[in-house]
Amino acid sequence: MSNDTRDVVNVDASPADAAVGKTAVLYRMALPDHLCPSGQKARWLLERQGYDVDDRLFRTRGEVDAFKAQHDVRTTPQAWIEGERIGGYTDLRERLTGWDPKATSYRPVFYLFAAAALTAIALSIGFLGAITWQTLGWFISVSMILLGMQKLRDVEGFSTMFLNYDLLARKWVPYAYVYPFVETGAGVLMTGMILTWVSAPAALLIASIGAISVFKAVYIDKRELKCACVGGNSNVPLGFVSLTENLMMVGMAVVMLWLMV
Repeated sequence: MSNDTRDVVNVDASPADAAVGKTAVLYRMALPDHLCPSGQKARWLLERQGYDVDDRLFRTRGEVDAFKAQHDVRTTPQAWIEGERIGGYTDLRERLTGWDPKATSYRPVFYLFAAAALTAIALSIGFLGAITWQTLGWFISVSMILLGMQKLRDVEGFSTMFLNYDLLARKWVPYAYVYPFVETGAGVLMTGMILTWVSAPAALLIASIGAISVFKAVYIDKRELKCACVGGNSNVPLGFVSLTENLMMVGMAVVMLWLMV
């Protein structure tokens, strides 16, 4: 059990001396108007890793400022383990779990496609009573919506990454800002199976340009870039994921145009 001191102010004892064995010392803010979220997460992480937490809370801004000056730190929370100051929650996470914020991760893409697949299955069972070829269509269109929304969360970040490789955007910068809206809008229309004469050509155009751009950048020019497919500042490498995204849109658009004939 942790030494629960949520209602006790204890900021005077030496943290390095107290942080021995499986006892961790944690300083965090619990002010009347602010209970620090990072401090709560740091405590939870330490407990999950088997530490007894000597929880030292700041109740006033003056205590926070004095602590920062005394230990020459800029932020709280601050944690000590094994007689050593580790830092805040992010530092603890790196130290205790091996987490690397710069590491390549496909997890966001996996979650996005999993959500799209489950949504498509739910729509199929709810409206059609079974999983059919329409399920695949809904999977693609819902994926377009979710991918588009990721880009719209940070259009500036997306456009910067997109300009690294998209052939049309590098010729006409506004296209990098238009792309997320077109992708999202086409996905919405395709999901509702309305205005196909608008959505299908739009999706076919942006996806064809995208597929060619990705293929050239990755497989011809051999460039190592980050993928803008899930928005700006992602750690997903450009290549298979982005190419798959574009080819799915191409396939969906071609089928929808063929059905119109």
